Amino acid sequence: MTEYRDVATRRATDEYVAAEIHRLLAEDPDVAEQGITVVRRELGLVLHGEVESPQRRDEILRRVAAHFPNLPVTSDIGVIRTQPPTEIEQLP
Repeated sequence: MTEYRDVATRRATDEYVAAEIHRLLAEDPDVAEQGITVVRRELGLVLHGEVESPQRRDEILRRVAAHFPNLPVTSDIGVIRTQPPTEIEQLP
């Protein structure tokens, strides 16, 4: 992991960490996810977005945790329906 730090505070720079998470998720051929946003909160980062399955969400969280082991990450990633509708939608 590349470590980006603010020269004055010696703390990791949030923008660089968020960009590296985006790059990790987008460039990994097994994940290739671009719809996840990263938001800084008091105690760490929160991942927001929607994915097609709980397994995909778990894989994203596993990869982020493996790449950033010392960074607290919380998930706000929802699972969307990927099956076709069972009924025909009637429009007025």
